[in-house]
Amino acid sequence: MQRKWAAPLALMAVTGSGLLLAPPAQAGHAPCPRVTVGPGWYGDNRARLQQLFDQYGSCNPYRPGGARPVAVFDWDNTVVKNDVGDATMFWLLRNGRIRQPAAGDWSTTSRHLTPAATGALADACAALARPGAPLPTATAAGTACADEINSVYGNAATRAGAPAFAGWDRRTTDPSYAWLAQLMQGWTAREIRGFAAAARTENLAAPVGATQQVGSGTATGWVRYYDQQRDLVKGLQRAGFDVWISSASPQPVVEVWAKDVGIKADRVIGIRNTTTTGGKFTPHLQGCGSVRDGADTMITYIDGKRCWINKEIFGVRGAAAEKVQPAARRHVFAAGDSDTDISFLRDATALRLVVNRNKNELMCRAYDNSDGRWIVNPMFIEPKKQKTDPYPCTTTGYVGHDGTRGPVLRGDHSVVPDQTDSVY
Repeated sequence: MQRKWAAPLALMAVTGSGLLLAPPAQAGHAPCPRVTVGPGWYGDNRARLQQLFDQYGSCNPYRPGGARPVAVFDWDNTVVKNDVGDATMFWLLRNGRIRQPAAGDWSTTSRHLTPAATGALADACAALARPGAPLPTATAAGTACADEINSVYGNAATRAGAPAFAGWDRRTTDPSYAWLAQLMQGWTAREIRGFAAAARTENLAAPVGATQQVGSGTATGWVRYYDQQRDLVKGLQRAGFDVWISSASPQPVVEVWAKDVGIKADRVIGIRNTTTTGGKFTPHLQGCGSVRDGADTMITYIDGKRCWINKEIFGVRGAAAEKVQPAARRHVFAAGDSDTDISFLRDATALRLVVNRNKNELMCRAYDNSDGRWIVNPMFIEPKKQKTDPYPCTTTGYVGHDGTRGPVLRGDHSVVPDQTDSVY
């Protein structure tokens, strides 16, 4: 996992795998910023990141087409420990901010909800508020409603154990992630940012390991920024990189959290709702590529992240946004922690940082490291122990569009061998 760069840095060329190679910094140019936060970086990862700064940073006069080099980070469990979408959902339930859907019909909140889920939600919540009004999930009367919503969201199943979602493309959306944004219907982006800010304050103030009561149960109650990633983001910005976030949490939620690491709202790509003429969120989502607004099938998730990055960062329109772009129209660096990040990580032309959370497809590809551009790092807070069994790359590491599992394939269609967990 600690291979050297594939070609001398003095060359300026596009390699067969798409890596843009720049000349070293010249005399008279300002030195590149340093990766200053050292503890927590594994092996030569810090040096590899510094090499990225030195190769593509503002100390180096080379700019393909005059463009700034682009770096893209996932957010949850990549820049922070724990999930800001979860933190916001728990806050909404604890403060009674989820609205009764139109006509009390929960199927209007997601086209993927099963009849069992819509029935269970109606049974638990229908009598508590009129359509459009907030549900009293913070009260004793609303406990069953809070529990049912939380079960559908967190377990993708009803409290009785019935599947809550069906019929989605596993490579372009996750109905649970999408449902959080869809449950924000009736609020404006400004109001959601206020809710997210309140949840942020609580979760940063809570001690590491804290839990909170949600309905009748308990849930994770804390979030922390990774100092190492905050330092990396700011260093990349000082070095002249155009730094973006691509997250499968709702857009206004990530905007609130990203501000603290110096990333403005116009550099955040989260799940985006459609809005009414008055600016209130609808239960439908903006589309990307060949997916129209309101179809609700292309969020910032696996191949959907690729589409949204191509659309928002590189200006690719129509179905072409769903495809891998030429190297000159791709980001040079990417960081992620999950299988949900695999497509945009693979698209990075220079370096790909993986925070190890034992996700099968991601770790298969990262440890295989077939082009020498993957680096793996343990989680910076509460790192996972070594996975005892190999990652099942040859059998079930890949999940297809219809949910069928199969082997993980390289770009040349050869099978990635099973991989041993070695960075922990």
